[in-house]
Amino acid sequence: MDFDIFLQILIAAVAAGTPFVYAALGELITEKSGVLNLGVEGMMLVGAISGFIAMAKTGSLLVAVFVGMSAGALLSGIFAVLTLTLMANQVASGLALTIFGVGLSAFLGLEYTSIALPGVPEINLPLLAKIPVIGKLFFSFDILIYCSGLLFMAVSWFLYKSKAGLVLRGIGEAPKSAHALGYNVIKIRYMAVLFGGAMAGLGGVYLSVAYTPMWVEGMVAGRGWVSLALVVFATWRPARVMFGAYFFGAITIAQFHIQGFGFDIPAQLLSMMPYIATIIVLVLISRNQNTIRLNSPASLGITYHPDNQ
Repeated sequence: MDFDIFLQILIAAVAAGTPFVYAALGELITEKSGVLNLGVEGMMLVGAISGFIAMAKTGSLLVAVFVGMSAGALLSGIFAVLTLTLMANQVASGLALTIFGVGLSAFLGLEYTSIALPGVPEINLPLLAKIPVIGKLFFSFDILIYCSGLLFMAVSWFLYKSKAGLVLRGIGEAPKSAHALGYNVIKIRYMAVLFGGAMAGLGGVYLSVAYTPMWVEGMVAGRGWVSLALVVFATWRPARVMFGAYFFGAITIAQFHIQGFGFDIPAQLLSMMPYIATIIVLVLISRNQNTIRLNSPASLGITYHPDNQ
């Protein structure tokens, strides 16, 4: 294989993995607080169509990002009210949120299926972008890809270097103990859920505005579910989330190149590759229950309210 082609595949893998980075890091924060939100797919779709409409109307990427994040946060806020205030089952509420998001995004996008956006231009840093290999691989992406890297650093610092991150992880492990120490468990979990929704919405905005600048019904195509699996794959560690996101991004891109390399594989089987890989990875991880128990928040998915201790 020609090295230039290999380099282009790597660059495409980074772009394809960026939606996973946003959605999975957002879900990571949510789950670290002890809340399991299975509505990532729906929040990404609503964020995608909301950001697309905002971009089509205003032409401003900043407005599109704000609207998409707000839409994702609003949807996650509904989930938070149901599960944290009304104490509904988190799994059932998350699944309902996904179904609602799929339908709402399809309805909102009826008039926008034939519209194409100009996309988000790459930031070619004058000198750095011209460095052989390294320049193309690190210094020729769009602003949203660079922001995903900043998000990773911010989340890593927050979880392991800040007092607030320690409190969040403590709440995920033992909400009753955190409440006894004077922390408002429900308020902090609300903030974590809203952050997760905003990041899922931002992942959707990247898909519809930058990655494939058009609206297609159901364009998230299971990336929300893969992002959920990615958090488990990463054993709730930000660095592993980044590795996993680009790994799944590479698999997503690979399906478009395998036939070009002369392999006679049905297109339907190639389109299944990211999801087959997800299942295989989860099966392999599930074989080691000790790893999951050590890293999984102890109260994940368990309904809690301070008045019902």
